[in-house]
Amino acid sequence: MTTPAQDGWAAFPELPAGFRFGAATAAYQIEGAHQEDGRGPSVWDTFSHTPGRTHGGATGDAACDHYHRHPEDVALLRELGVDGYRFSISWPRLLPEGTGPVNPKGLDFYDRLIDDLLAVGVAPTVTLYHWDLPQALEDRGGWRVRATAEAFAAYAALAAERYGDRVERWITLNEPYCSAFVGYAEGRHAPGAREGRGALAAAHHLLVGHGLAVRELRAAGVGEVGITLNLDRVHAASTLPEDLAAKRRATTLHNEIWTEPLFAGRYPAYERQTWGGLADGPWRRADDLELIGAPLDFLGVNFYRPITVAAAAHRAADPEQRTAVDIGVTELDPYRTRHTTMGWPVVPKAFTELLCELHRRHPQLPPVWITENGTAEADTLTADGLVHDAQRIDYLAEHLAAVAEAVAAGVDVRGYYVWSLLDNFEWARGYEQRFGLVHVDFDTLTRTPKDSYHWFRGLITAHRARTEEPAR
Repeated sequence: MTTPAQDGWAAFPELPAGFRFGAATAAYQIEGAHQEDGRGPSVWDTFSHTPGRTHGGATGDAACDHYHRHPEDVALLRELGVDGYRFSISWPRLLPEGTGPVNPKGLDFYDRLIDDLLAVGVAPTVTLYHWDLPQALEDRGGWRVRATAEAFAAYAALAAERYGDRVERWITLNEPYCSAFVGYAEGRHAPGAREGRGALAAAHHLLVGHGLAVRELRAAGVGEVGITLNLDRVHAASTLPEDLAAKRRATTLHNEIWTEPLFAGRYPAYERQTWGGLADGPWRRADDLELIGAPLDFLGVNFYRPITVAAAAHRAADPEQRTAVDIGVTELDPYRTRHTTMGWPVVPKAFTELLCELHRRHPQLPPVWITENGTAEADTLTADGLVHDAQRIDYLAEHLAAVAEAVAAGVDVRGYYVWSLLDNFEWARGYEQRFGLVHVDFDTLTRTPKDSYHWFRGLITAHRARTEEPAR
């Protein structure tokens, strides 16, 4: 594949006029100030402070110190030339206990951030939940219980009342798969649980919380409303019946548990084969599907790599002892391609396949925004004080070309947010992995734009020139 990094902008596939470019971050990964100005603890504060949970014992206590340095980061966005910035609000910064008294200083921080973005012509996209559940709510059951979904709706109403007149686009949840299954079944993310029914209850209550939040956002009259899913392009290791069945189970776990209730008004057809008796629980109510499936203005899609699965034995003989991710599959890596420092294969065509399959399966799908796509690389400052990250440039160029192919095939993709603006706290990986367009020295917190930052700015400029949009 020829990319702009290799052959200039003329080689790059066209994206439609009006296509928007942005950058994304998340509150716990960049803000720091974890005990400052009234912020309460989140599950990630608890998790990261538990020995052995994160790489090198890293925490988000300071992160990128965006809480104090946000004017510098807004200036980076302005110079990057993006149309929009996707960030998340820290629920415990607004409501330290998850419910109850509001923290005025937390509200004021996001007022300043939003106003500063608008002042430089960057449209805010707000994610209400990017995994930082207030610890007080986890102590009362977390996403396993419906009360958390109801608390989330009240938090959404508060945010909409305060910021709804200035925020262009609202995302209820980011990657509920990770919240429910990586957090409550695998134990690799906060709150670090390994459960079966608890994780499935969490998955359902996340969707209920989404539906309740959509209701509150609509009532407040905000702009566009959607959800972000990290959908996977799942391949079977072979055409053997057992591997094809494993693919169906993996597709149910990774994709259809979310897309079927949201866009088809039903629960996944293969859920009994995937979870057996674990799927039977008291958490579903008769009107939940109608609530969850309320029309959306857009779907956010996060994509990084495909997965290949084969059949495997369940690890627990007693079904009641299985976690929700113990579904009789094993992931393989047959991809003969470059891998990122996360160990993920670089397969851009899988991105096109995923978007086209989503469009085919759900003809009434709302417009799509790519809300995260990017790569972790072994970035280092060189003697010239710069970061020459050619592999990131190639990755982004190839994946944007894959998006362009999906658009040409009829998928309504409206925009693309690169992950991430800044190197940051990468959850359980700590500060080991760098995804940013901007290098952050975590000792001094100095920001240094990488070559990919300048490349992305050039891409945006070229797109505007090609589509005769006014420069900003």
